[in-house]
Amino acid sequence: MSNTLASVQETLRQRARTLLEDGTITYLIGWEAGRFEGQTTPLILRKAADVDRLIYNEFCVHILAKYPLSDKNIEGTIGVVVRGCDSRGINLALKDGQIKRDKLYLIGIPCEGMKDARTGQELKKCLQCTHRNPVVYDELIGDAVEDGAKVDRFAEVAQLESLSVDERYDYWAAIFSRCIRCKACRDTCPSCTCRECFTDQAAMGWQGKETSLAENQNYGITRMFHIGERCIECGECERVCPVRLPLMQLNRKIIKDAYELFGEFYAGIDDCTPHPLDHYLLDDVEEFM
Repeated sequence: MSNTLASVQETLRQRARTLLEDGTITYLIGWEAGRFEGQTTPLILRKAADVDRLIYNEFCVHILAKYPLSDKNIEGTIGVVVRGCDSRGINLALKDGQIKRDKLYLIGIPCEGMKDARTGQELKKCLQCTHRNPVVYDELIGDAVEDGAKVDRFAEVAQLESLSVDERYDYWAAIFSRCIRCKACRDTCPSCTCRECFTDQAAMGWQGKETSLAENQNYGITRMFHIGERCIECGECERVCPVRLPLMQLNRKIIKDAYELFGEFYAGIDDCTPHPLDHYLLDDVEEFM
């Protein structure tokens, strides 16, 4: 079928109506129009009569992978609209045992990139996307599109690596001095699924309440290492940051290092392949020891 946004939206509405009416899903997680032109917001659709609220356009920027995890007492099956990024996040949740596959009905949509409603330009995170087609789904709406990033996603990392140690420290000190520790990056990240985040373990003293450069650096760098090579490169952390910190530069530094140490790897491609840093073999080379 055609991949025009209008045709995808119409087919999505038709399928949502059918799936809700026949009881295949209890509700569907998708998008609806926001208050302002070009703005969208995640939607939890429970009634077939409300399917006209469901939209799919070039401004559906929110990744939906983490929303099913909010339902702690799932009754029935949750429908989720997934693109490449959403589906990789779903696979992470499945691999981590955060949700069961039989509790999900995934409607896949190939994606050629979303746009910033303010500028009309394709989002940076979409230009750097490597997997534009869903990697897991129960049904697919539209034809597959060409995979692969449109720009070199490691270009900024390579530029920072060319700086001296002092220059890199000054760069990141200036970045983290702007952080307000709202934790929006953590809350939206599909890789951040710990039941209790280290930043909330007040009794353990991992993270203070002071908003200072040292505390901000501790938060940002520790969170980066917790995610490690599990980052699916959806770019949501950077998109939702209210002070526009270039957080994906940190994430991609870890990914780039993992590539160089263990070979090319993409997190969330399936729900079973071990990540390079979360398993080991007894005969692994230990050159560092």
